[in-house]
Amino acid sequence: MALAQKRGQVRLPPEVNRILYIRNLPYKITAEEMYDIFGKYGAIRQIRVGNTQETRGTAFVVYEDIFDAKNACEHLSGFNVCGRYLVVLYYQANKAFKKMDLVKRQEELDKVKTKYNVKADAPT
Repeated sequence: MALAQKRGQVRLPPEVNRILYIRNLPYKITAEEMYDIFGKYGAIRQIRVGNTQETRGTAFVVYEDIFDAKNACEHLSGFNVCGRYLVVLYYQANKAFKKMDLVKRQEELDKVKTKYNVKADAPT
């Protein structure tokens, strides 16, 4: 009960959330090994390990509680797994989608240029 009251009074920075983004993982790591490493810090809702060429060596870990995620981020950032030091960050959706939006906008611009037969940016 005292812990719950103490947690209720703590003000967390805005970037802290329940979803952690992990980089620099060994390519051969399994979800079970991830549960062993990250499960020590609290109840985990979901773990997603990257399996494509672009996402290998990365993972997302979703905790049930934001304080468990904060604790894991503080303790596991720089943790050595199979000779690799983990980079543990809070997932920030706005930064992740910003890059995708830029690519999508460029594709739309290219379509419009093709439609109107515009070769290159003309000086005004």
